[in-house]
Amino acid sequence: MSSEDKEAQEDELLALASIYDEDEFKRAESAQGGETRICLELPQDFKIFVRGDSTESLQSSGFEYSVCFLPPLVLNFEFPPDYPSTSPPVFTLSGKWLSQAQLSALCKHLDNVWEENRGCVVLFAWMQFLKEETLNYLNISSPYELKMCPQGKGQSRTPVGPLEAGRDCGGATGSATAEEEIMDARAVQDVESLSSLIREILDFDQAQRRKCFNSKMYSCSICFCEKLGSECMHFTECSHVYCKACLKDYFEIQIRDGQVHCLNCPEPKCSSVANPGQVKELVGEELFARYDRLLLQSSLDLMADVVYCPRPGCQTPVMQEPGCTMGICSCCNYAFCTLCKMTYHGVSPCKVTAEKLMDLRNEYLEADETNKRFLEQRYGKRVIQKALEEMESKEWLEKNSKSCPCCGTHIEKLDGCNKMTCTGCMQYFCWLCMGSLSRANPYRHFNDPSSPCFNRLFQAMHIDDGEFWEVED
Repeated sequence: MSSEDKEAQEDELLALASIYDEDEFKRAESAQGGETRICLELPQDFKIFVRGDSTESLQSSGFEYSVCFLPPLVLNFEFPPDYPSTSPPVFTLSGKWLSQAQLSALCKHLDNVWEENRGCVVLFAWMQFLKEETLNYLNISSPYELKMCPQGKGQSRTPVGPLEAGRDCGGATGSATAEEEIMDARAVQDVESLSSLIREILDFDQAQRRKCFNSKMYSCSICFCEKLGSECMHFTECSHVYCKACLKDYFEIQIRDGQVHCLNCPEPKCSSVANPGQVKELVGEELFARYDRLLLQSSLDLMADVVYCPRPGCQTPVMQEPGCTMGICSCCNYAFCTLCKMTYHGVSPCKVTAEKLMDLRNEYLEADETNKRFLEQRYGKRVIQKALEEMESKEWLEKNSKSCPCCGTHIEKLDGCNKMTCTGCMQYFCWLCMGSLSRANPYRHFNDPSSPCFNRLFQAMHIDDGEFWEVED
């Protein structure tokens, strides 16, 4: 590596670190390279369009999602020793919402930028192009469609959108053969499924909106103080902003009075209502438990067909169609299962975790007959029966058996002396103190005067007509 190349590389890395914050640029610790995360500048009212697909259990009619932010493109790079005098940076370009063909087109253009600036540093030019020109270069406009199509010979699928990337794409906009020709090994698309991609996009958009809100100043219409957005809260439907301190007092008074349906926006004649996530953020655990209980009870009594959008940043009330387990949020258009609150999965059964089974079992045992029928309809009798059987098995084992000190196998003692043999690992152990016994002479434990179980081999047993009978201590 020449001293000129080394100095140019170091200057470029220092310059990028001073221009971008840690979320956008991160220098590698062990090599001359790093990672840049590039968030594109989207036009106002940008929408992504999702067409229904039976493989993903979505409706046949499409949905549109309005987003302000999309997950970043990630450019990982490393400088070869002769950069920038001779060779370009070695890089990979990854993204979640662009197809591999589109990412390949961008990689080809980055190569062209290097050829035009050979001998000069190019990372800043690459980053500016990706940030400001990607949408125009790929002819992406609103609404941008995400859909599933096969990739290669396997069963994996990748979302693709319109691909018209100009001269670097070689006109490859249609056939699978043309797409395969322009695939670039440096183009990486790391997405599992359409449903997971949708959720990642919506959650990232919500997090970035919250970040922007937190950094701005707002005037509270109750106390008339200017405060940072991080100290404020806005109602989703109307966007009216108040400081958290004022809303906290307001919510607490209403909940203590039992008015859980009256947590409206304080603005006169405004009908916006706080969602449970906002209430939980402001009030204490005890008050929120009261709020949650009253809200659930009133929903069961009056509107049993109402569920909440499961996305933490939304939680808008959603009407459930009779006999249908799919809910579609009217605010964010998220399609979810009304039973397990995950992305809608059609007729496939809900996945219930072991922790959820335990909670479900306790809830079922404490419920009255009406709520028991409701739980059976919601989760199915087989799921609840399984939870009850597991509880009974666990209680029986705790009452009638002990665990082997060596392997943990549950052992039941029916008769005989206190020298036990594990049926799992064949280890000898003492039933009284649960200590492991010698393989050569297991009875020494009961014959040794210094042992805590000295002369207790037959304790809790007595002999009657040649048989041992267990007695209580």
